[in-house]
Amino acid sequence: MGGSPASGPAHAHSPPRRWLARDARHDIPASLIVFLVAVPLSLGIAAASGAPVIAGLIAAVIGGIVAGIFGGAPLQVSGPAAGLTVVVAQLIAEFGWYTTCAITVLAGVLQVVLGACRVGRAALAVSPTVVHAMLAGIGVTIVLGQAHVLLGGQAPGAAWENLTALPSAVLGLDPAAALVGLGVVALLVLWPRLPAKARVVPGQLVAVAVATVAALGLAIDRVSLPDSPLSALHLPALPDGQWAAFAAGVLTMTLIASVESLLSAVAVGKMKPGTRTDLNRELRGQGLANIASGMAGGLPVTGVIVRSSTNVRSGARTRASAVLHGVWILVFSVFLVGLVEQIPMAALAGLLVVVGVQLVNWGNITSARRHGELAVYLVTITCVVFLDLLQGVLIGLACALLATLRRIVWARVRVEPGDPDADGRPTCAVVVEGTLSFLSLPRLARVLAQVPDGAAVHLELVVDYLDHAAFDHLAAWRAAHESGGGSVVVDEIGGPGPTARRKAGLPVPRWFSPWSHWQRVHPVIPRQVRGHDALRPLMTGAREYHRRGAPVLRPHLRRLAAAQAPNAMFLTCADSRIVPNVITASGPGDLFTVRNIGNLVPDPRTSGDLSVHAGVQYAVDNLGVPVVMVCGHSGCGAMTALLAGPSDGPIGRWLSWAEPSLTAYRAGHPLGLHAAADGWSEVDQLAMVNVAVQLGALREMPVLASSGVRLVGLFFDIPTGTLLMLDEQAQRFEPLPGRGAVLTAR
Repeated sequence: MGGSPASGPAHAHSPPRRWLARDARHDIPASLIVFLVAVPLSLGIAAASGAPVIAGLIAAVIGGIVAGIFGGAPLQVSGPAAGLTVVVAQLIAEFGWYTTCAITVLAGVLQVVLGACRVGRAALAVSPTVVHAMLAGIGVTIVLGQAHVLLGGQAPGAAWENLTALPSAVLGLDPAAALVGLGVVALLVLWPRLPAKARVVPGQLVAVAVATVAALGLAIDRVSLPDSPLSALHLPALPDGQWAAFAAGVLTMTLIASVESLLSAVAVGKMKPGTRTDLNRELRGQGLANIASGMAGGLPVTGVIVRSSTNVRSGARTRASAVLHGVWILVFSVFLVGLVEQIPMAALAGLLVVVGVQLVNWGNITSARRHGELAVYLVTITCVVFLDLLQGVLIGLACALLATLRRIVWARVRVEPGDPDADGRPTCAVVVEGTLSFLSLPRLARVLAQVPDGAAVHLELVVDYLDHAAFDHLAAWRAAHESGGGSVVVDEIGGPGPTARRKAGLPVPRWFSPWSHWQRVHPVIPRQVRGHDALRPLMTGAREYHRRGAPVLRPHLRRLAAAQAPNAMFLTCADSRIVPNVITASGPGDLFTVRNIGNLVPDPRTSGDLSVHAGVQYAVDNLGVPVVMVCGHSGCGAMTALLAGPSDGPIGRWLSWAEPSLTAYRAGHPLGLHAAADGWSEVDQLAMVNVAVQLGALREMPVLASSGVRLVGLFFDIPTGTLLMLDEQAQRFEPLPGRGAVLTAR
């Protein structure tokens, strides 16, 4: 009869069995690798924080298990983090260890509340520059403190004291401790450069293990643990006064632990596309872990990018890997206490010095400079190191806010002098970029005062907002300048802002529309080419290119300066309406283009014309193009002339090489028949057949017959702007894959 719901196929597909069948072989090895990375880091962070060393292992166990189960980032691994080392050290110095545990518990409660209020994503609004500078400041502080321990001494205290005391610490170093610590640093620096097979075991574990073995018998400071890990458990205690500082400590720990965890979760999600990350759940999971860690006498817990990235790279698939890593640390803490006590403190200090240096990421500094936020970065890191973490972060956030406000309300204005025009008048361009509001009027007035009287001015408004005061000022200045004999051409390019005004008659962006289109609206250099109206589009376009196009293209062109490596050869008609780079959305270096009237491939044996064959030979042999394209087009003048009959002169002689296309068309070529059925004109039918015939001529070339280069036929319909591709099996031109419906009757 019927079975229970737990029997049969339903039971076979239960989550535990599904995990054992599909994911266990990936998650278990990954958890062991993360465990090997986490143990030395947890011990080192606890030592650097001034907390009991066992507190680092407690936090690693609880972070792995509790945050692993309840967190919203399945592949993130949590535990004690270097980012909170400075905060914890300050709190222990001010309140003692048990009160610091109470702060950890309350910070966890706040995280749970924030996660329940669904404000997880709000933490992402913190400027990345401030976060990177905060971590770098923590790294500098760790290095300044642990350098003393590495040399066999003790850090005096604050960062400035540690910095000024370093020379005397070097002079009075303990040779044995220094040798052990520097050996760990050297091994960690060397480890990433070793072959991949040698790096199967994490470098942190190898460095600490080698240092421990090498230090056996040496009289140097070592890790001290209680006889039983359970004896380290102690309930948190509230402070005797100093409630304002206590509350500030809770807020500081909450902010930093939350931001670091959420940013790490986002980064891990990017490392493993397809992984679903719930930031609010992650915040609640981190809060529960901190509550448990604080109650058990452990360090604060955050998501840790070092362990998380190791987890992803090791092939973890589910949250079971993070949970299992916590289980392995628990087993290690209970049964291998004696082994931990053999580790030299100098070895952990060397490990932390490397971790601290890695927190100062040169790529983040370069990114801050590129985005104009270097000042924010430097202010934040300086304040974090020499004031304290909370003040440094708050000052950094204030600087970032001020920098953002400045960019929003402060326009960039400059004058670019030009050559005198045909009348001998000075010319210049006044470029205004950004947001032009009343706050920018003093600077705008100062720059406009630099414009010579009577000059021909090209005023470029590359603005996303133009308020009433700025508009009135510009209008008044223009009227005054023109009344003094000058001229002003206003070129309002505009932007995405709500009040940006774009000139009528420009349906496409100016940098994409043809010269003759936008210059009818904006004669940028009036009178300058008087008597040479035919040159006006070229000269104006060249000015436009040098002003806007060249600066954007220059980095790309520098990379292309030494050699070219195009993606394809493009053979097309010389018709001015066909612009290969426009219809293929390509740029410099992408296409090797050959053009002639009718996109023909003359046979050099009878014509003596080697131009196309030479181009194909060079493209295939020298440039290694994988594709050769032949592109015809609608309304082709060459095909029109071909249908009209033979003619004399150079054009007639050239078009004689298209006779095979005309013959194939009149013989009922399938392409022509299908094109006729779809409503194409006779000229366009012939143009389509011509593409197929020229492809056949290319196939007879020896260089293509043996190269494996792909031949592709294209057809560009000018009125609709549609590019079609030849389906040689169906003998029909079809829209490109994903383009949409077939273009039929005209």
